[in-house]
Amino acid sequence: MREFLINVTRYPRYLVAFSLGVIESVVGPMARRRSNPVTAVALVGALISGGVSLTLVLRAMVTAPVS
Repeated sequence: MREFLINVTRYPRYLVAFSLGVIESVVGPMARRRSNPVTAVALVGALISGGVSLTLVLRAMVTAPVS
């Protein structure tokens, strides 16, 4: 049972490390390109549209009628 609990405690650490790695690999290149105004506007637009899309999808999933 002790080995099982040790394995279970590894998963949250793995999730945090994986998430931080993905965020760093996405934000790093974007941060280098922010000096160009056209690219900065495009990045802001992409972030806003991604947030709106995510919000609409999650709202549709939560309020979907159950048949």
